Amino acid sequence: MAVDGSRLTSSTLAGALVLVLIAPCAWAQKSSIPRTPAGRPDMAGIWQTLNEANWNLEPHVATQGATETLGAIGAVSPGIGVVTGGTIPYLPAALARRDRNRETRRTEDPEAKCFMPGVPRATYLPHPFQIVQSDSDIMIVYQFAGAVRTISMNNQGDAPVDSWMGWSSGRWEADTLVVEVTGLNANWLDRSGNFASETRRVTERYTLIDADHIRYEATIEDPAVFSKPWVLSMPLYRRVETGVRLMDFRCVEFAEELMYGELRKPEAK
Repeated sequence: MAVDGSRLTSSTLAGALVLVLIAPCAWAQKSSIPRTPAGRPDMAGIWQTLNEANWNLEPHVATQGATETLGAIGAVSPGIGVVTGGTIPYLPAALARRDRNRETRRTEDPEAKCFMPGVPRATYLPHPFQIVQSDSDIMIVYQFAGAVRTISMNNQGDAPVDSWMGWSSGRWEADTLVVEVTGLNANWLDRSGNFASETRRVTERYTLIDADHIRYEATIEDPAVFSKPWVLSMPLYRRVETGVRLMDFRCVEFAEELMYGELRKPEAK
C-alpha cells in the first residue's frame, strides 16, 4: 500500500530510521562470527572466564577466607553470582551437606587436592582452556592439572564408566553447540562447598556471539541433590595477547603435603 508522504509524522520517520539501522547491524554481527569451512561457528582458540564463580556460584560478599594467616591474599573476592535466580535449589539434606563442606573447604575441596574439576567447574576455574575443533569432534584442553575431554559430534551412547571429566556428546542447534555430559564422578562445583553427585547430568550450551566472546550456559540436573534443574551462565573471553598458550600447571606435587603430610618419612637425625 502506498504511503501518503504528506501524512508522515516525525515518529513515523524515527521508526523507519530505527529499522534501517537495526537490520544492517544485526546482519553485521552475525556475519562477523568466524566459521569453519563447513560453515559452523569456529570456536577454536584459548578462552577464560572473568568472574568469581569458582569462589562461590551464588551471590556472595567478600570474606576472610579459609585461613587468616594469608591476610588479604587469602580473602574471598565478592561476586554477583552466575546462577539464574540467584540460589541453587538444594534438597534439605544436601543443603546441610553443602554447609559442612563449606566448613572444611580448606582441606576437603577436590581442587585443593588436584583432582580433575569435572563439568561445569573446569570452565570457570581461574585458568585458561583451549578449544580444538573439527567437524567430527571437539577437544577441550584445560590448563588446570592437564584435564582434557573430547566432545563426540556423533552420538556415542551412554558413558561406559564414570570419570572425573565425564562423557560428552555434542550436537549443533543452529549456531549453538549443545553438549550433554553424563558419567561424572561426584564433585564440588566451587570453593564454597557447592556440590553435585554422580547422578548429575549437565547440558552445556556454547554460543559464539562474536569473534572474541562465547555465551556459556550449563543446566544441571541431579535429583539426588537438587529439587529441580538449575542454570548457570557466563561469558567466555578469548585470550588475545601475543604468544598466549596453555602453560604447565601440574599441581599434584602442590597437594602432597596437604594429603599425605602425616605419612611422610621422618627426617633422619
